[in-house]
Amino acid sequence: MNVFSTMMLLSLTILTLPLMSSINKTLNPKSYPDYIKTMVSYSFMISLPPTIMFIQSGQEMMISNWHWMTIQTMKLTLSFKLDFFSMVFMPIALFITWSIMEFSMWYMHSDPNINRFFKYLLMFLITMLILVTANNMFQLFIGWEGVGIMSFMLIGWWYGRTDANTAALQAILYNRIGDIGFILSMAWFMINSNSWEIQQIFILSTENTTLPLAGLLLAATGKSAQFGLHPWLPSAMEGPTPVSALLHSSTMVVAGIFLLIRFYPLMENNKTIMTLALCLGAITTLFTAICALTQNDIKKIVAFSTSSQLGLMMVTIGINQPHLAFLHICTHAFFKAMLFLCSGSIIHSLNDEQDIRKMGGLFKPMPFTTTALIIGSLALTGMPFLTGFYSKDLIIEAINTSYTNAWALLLTLIATFLTAVYSTRIIFYALLGKPRFSSLILINENDPMLMNPITRLLIGSIFAGFIISNNIPPSTVPQMTMPLYLKITALLVTLTGFALAMELNNLTQNLKYKNPSILFKFSTMLGYFPPIMHRTNPFTTLYISQKSATMLMDLIWLENTLPKLTAKMQQNLSTLISSQKGLIKSYFLSFFITIIVVMLLLIPSSNL
Repeated sequence: MNVFSTMMLLSLTILTLPLMSSINKTLNPKSYPDYIKTMVSYSFMISLPPTIMFIQSGQEMMISNWHWMTIQTMKLTLSFKLDFFSMVFMPIALFITWSIMEFSMWYMHSDPNINRFFKYLLMFLITMLILVTANNMFQLFIGWEGVGIMSFMLIGWWYGRTDANTAALQAILYNRIGDIGFILSMAWFMINSNSWEIQQIFILSTENTTLPLAGLLLAATGKSAQFGLHPWLPSAMEGPTPVSALLHSSTMVVAGIFLLIRFYPLMENNKTIMTLALCLGAITTLFTAICALTQNDIKKIVAFSTSSQLGLMMVTIGINQPHLAFLHICTHAFFKAMLFLCSGSIIHSLNDEQDIRKMGGLFKPMPFTTTALIIGSLALTGMPFLTGFYSKDLIIEAINTSYTNAWALLLTLIATFLTAVYSTRIIFYALLGKPRFSSLILINENDPMLMNPITRLLIGSIFAGFIISNNIPPSTVPQMTMPLYLKITALLVTLTGFALAMELNNLTQNLKYKNPSILFKFSTMLGYFPPIMHRTNPFTTLYISQKSATMLMDLIWLENTLPKLTAKMQQNLSTLISSQKGLIKSYFLSFFITIIVVMLLLIPSSNL
């Protein structure tokens, strides 16, 4: 078993080598991206034997090696937890990052700062692996903040664009709200358990843990874009496509769900938090699926589908199936990363065009991307015997046969139905029909740096679910007996979604565009959430400030201090020292009377 821990630590250490060499400037800058990609692939290869050993023996391990500091009775050490979750997730994260790194070499080849881009991606991967393997909350928090700051750097990669800057800020601010919850639970565990080591927290498991678990749920809501803190995820599509593929599909956004899976021994005893997680997940999965229906940006549709799947994972945690949620994280990573790479391939080939209304007919010039995109969409919808089926079907069966909450079940089923609808919409608008793009565009997908990563993820999207679900030791007893109609519910709902979407697409293709309905606006405006949350508050503040400034300063104080004050002083002084009142009629009358009196005095004297 010594090889087990050595190889895992070696796999983590290899990733830091490119960062060290970039500090020393020992490498040729041109080969740096290739060097990082190779190192990630080596790290993946080295992490496979320990994972296979773990699957065979089921022996968990905790490595505690560097004592950092002691605060009174609390020891902080560098400790790695190599259990089921970290051992299975590490090779998957490394495999997907390897594919995305290779894709980035093709996608970002003309970027002047490509070396820095790769360094950021690598630092992001390292922080994510710190988060996954951490055994104490402090180390987990370092990884947690690390992925947050790296997502900020990568979303705002093209910082010359206002949208990219806004999206990056939005991501960091929404995650900041989640971090409040994380810090709250860290403080609570420190006060009540006097420890941040995860095992010790579980062993001591104090009573009424509602407050720290609510904090962790808030943290997961921020990081995994659950309803309420969700707008940052679709906005994050402003970053380059490899960033969307890595951060917003397979690794970073599942960190919140991963945190809740880590703490499931505490959660399963707290029904309040589990009900909250279930309802939150059900609302998220439906709301984001509705939002995805009318989006026209290909990356935004895939981003909303990610959010919807995260809602499904949250529902799974809510019905106390953390291992099933983890299986969905692992399978979802393959096809979601591939969907992003395919959309990146299309965007790049069409001269950076992201609007699906300006695509069409791509199945002829881009057969490979088309194949991958269709298989990815089918895997996403849970088509039998592709990767997504092995986790998604089990989740829906588990919800169907649980007695927890019929409303949450119904919302999840509707969201599953809508998944098929928006997947069909991407396929129909981007790949089928007649071309709607400029005839001058040259399409070329025959680049090994594009083909190889998509091929690897394509194989993963077909076989990974089968391999993972047949090899990992069973952790919870799945529902064995159920009526046939419950068994095939998920499949029927998905097939109905496909059929209905195809019918609607064909029927409405040639119709004249009429004024959008309220439901259409609700979906397009993302449920009016961004206008209400992002616009109302600043608008109200600015409006009140402007009005108060105008009324108080301009109309009252400024008037009374200078112009009106001078005039009033003059007026008061003049009335004080003069008998003149400015009444012209009175003056004329006095003149008139005076003239008459004078005339009366003068007339008799002339007669004498």
